[in-house]
Amino acid sequence: MSLTWPIVAAVLVGAMLHASWNALVKSSTDKALDTAVIHLVGSLVALPLLAVVGVPARESWPYILASTVIHIGYYIALTGAYKHGDLGLTYPLMRGTAPLLVALSATATLGETLSPMAWAGVLGVSCGVLALGLSRHAFDSPRAVGFALANAVVIAIYTVVDAHGARASGDAIQYVVMLFVLDGWPFGFLVLWRRGMAAAWPYARARAPVAVLGALASLGSYGIALWAMTRAPVATVAALRETSVLFAALLGVWFLKETFNLRRAFGTAAIVAGVMALRMG
Repeated sequence: MSLTWPIVAAVLVGAMLHASWNALVKSSTDKALDTAVIHLVGSLVALPLLAVVGVPARESWPYILASTVIHIGYYIALTGAYKHGDLGLTYPLMRGTAPLLVALSATATLGETLSPMAWAGVLGVSCGVLALGLSRHAFDSPRAVGFALANAVVIAIYTVVDAHGARASGDAIQYVVMLFVLDGWPFGFLVLWRRGMAAAWPYARARAPVAVLGALASLGSYGIALWAMTRAPVATVAALRETSVLFAALLGVWFLKETFNLRRAFGTAAIVAGVMALRMG
């Protein structure tokens, strides 16, 4: 398995999709309900796709069920992070620390040994992502930091579980579609039960167009990532996927007229260098 340029290009597209649906959640007035609506819609979108692509091999089902449970923790931590902190702080913390945990986990569970150059790439991307998001005010929001770091652990766990599952299934597309069919319901029903349908339905109906876009972006992003993990080392794909933070920062500069300061320049350079190291590693 190796990280070829076509795989790099595909994962970068997935990274842009991932940044977009996270931005949609952050833009909402109810982070938990918006997350629930997006992934309930994602489950509905995946149902007809399942009829097209087929059911994954039974060897992958334990991983699908485990991932579905783990994702409940992911959504809870995600909404907690976005409730207590800015996207610019929490998103880089979650996405910047997870690749290092994935690299360590993949070495232990998948037997993947990274070259020194690949390790340098993982570290470069992680450091660059953190540099883009962290500032001297980062720890003014300790609850947001706590949720974000907890979610980094959850992200690492489900990434390794799904990499195992996608490889066991023999077809990453079948695996991710089945995962999305099941994934949205537990957290979705939990949030709807706590909110009450009378209060949740008007909000869900109003956010439906946005939810469809978010669901498609989420499905596309994770589908690309799992497909790539069947063809390249998990740790390198996981690190490359976190360039989504770079895309979010660049969009902020281009469209929101945010300042491109020295810290952002360093973070961008570190991510670009990290991507090159991953490819050469």
